[in-house]
Amino acid sequence: MKLATYFSRCFIILVLVACLTIAEEVDEFSYDEDSNIGPAHWGEIRPEWRNCSTGRLQSPIDLLNHRVEIVSYLGRLKRAYKPSHANLTNLGHAMMINGTLFQLMQCHWHSPSEHTINGRRFNIEIHLVHQSINDNRTAVIGIMYKIGHPDSFLSMMKPDLEAVAHKRINERIPVGIIDPNLIKFGSRKYYRYIGSLTTPPCSPNVIWTIVRKVRTVTREQVELIRDALDDKSKANARPLQPIRDRVVELYRPRDHEN
Repeated sequence: MKLATYFSRCFIILVLVACLTIAEEVDEFSYDEDSNIGPAHWGEIRPEWRNCSTGRLQSPIDLLNHRVEIVSYLGRLKRAYKPSHANLTNLGHAMMINGTLFQLMQCHWHSPSEHTINGRRFNIEIHLVHQSINDNRTAVIGIMYKIGHPDSFLSMMKPDLEAVAHKRINERIPVGIIDPNLIKFGSRKYYRYIGSLTTPPCSPNVIWTIVRKVRTVTREQVELIRDALDDKSKANARPLQPIRDRVVELYRPRDHEN
């Protein structure tokens, strides 16, 4: 796990400087498992997507308690995001806030959740996608949500999410200044493992950090996200991938740590 240790140290401080990344069109694939462009066939659509079929360490996975190794050396995640201008894009399969970025490239939602905990799937999962400064490596923070109290970030974004749901695919709308710090973690504990992007090209060697605390959203907020999906299935979660011999670490701070 030398690779995981390296990433854990270079990805403690996450900084958003500005906004500008353009979303890739994703209407070439589907989440419909019965479709000939569904998840089982993603690797056949383009040669550069072959990792979706042949990659051995793919994401998402089931975070099983008996496969988790509890550690304290990874260190607490510390965010240093700065508010920035952003755009909201309807990708058909997902809605994404994106823009000119330094480390935080974009965030987007999946419904239902892509990762599971002991086989349990949740209502929504948000992915905060980061890229390292020097070598363009990818690190993603995932946060899962179940039905309960409203999520304050989604409440703030409601007018914009409603507007983008009616826009054409890949049409961007400016949403003004967005502060990523408003996306709450709610826990110092997190899972850490090496996987891949969960959409084509399913690129490998992605460092995944899944916040242990499952946060809450309302049913209305779940529907708000799902209304923007173009798939007839109204879902955009890739099926679970084999965990194989990967180690999944759970960071739990020592009792004396703040």
